[in-house]
Amino acid sequence: MAIPDLIGIVVQNMADSLAFYRLLGLSLPPEADQEAHVEWHTPGGFRIAWDTQALMASIHGEWQPPVGHRMVLAFRCDTPAAVDDLYQKIVAAGYKGYKPPWDAFWGQRYAVVQDPDGNLIDLFAPLE
Repeated sequence: MAIPDLIGIVVQNMADSLAFYRLLGLSLPPEADQEAHVEWHTPGGFRIAWDTQALMASIHGEWQPPVGHRMVLAFRCDTPAAVDDLYQKIVAAGYKGYKPPWDAFWGQRYAVVQDPDGNLIDLFAPLE
């Protein structure tokens, strides 16, 4: 049996991408902005990694950036109000809002933003 261990995100610009994920609360050191590969570990050991397009091309030869939305990451917030606040913080920082906060029929406050590479990032919290 294979166990998921890492989600990798290919980025155009490491510094721009890490600045976005710092807004989501990930602790990523400033010196990581200059790296071709960066990892962040959850308290449980699961990893998110960012790799530059140049690194992917060096590993995979004729690698081409994908077109369209290929993955979604979801970040749980503490409260429904925190979803609204985080959405506004991200949009105010110049990143794209994809869908403003709403109360979803499945019982969560939900919003969707885009990271600098166009990946959809869900923000959610259980409705109280």
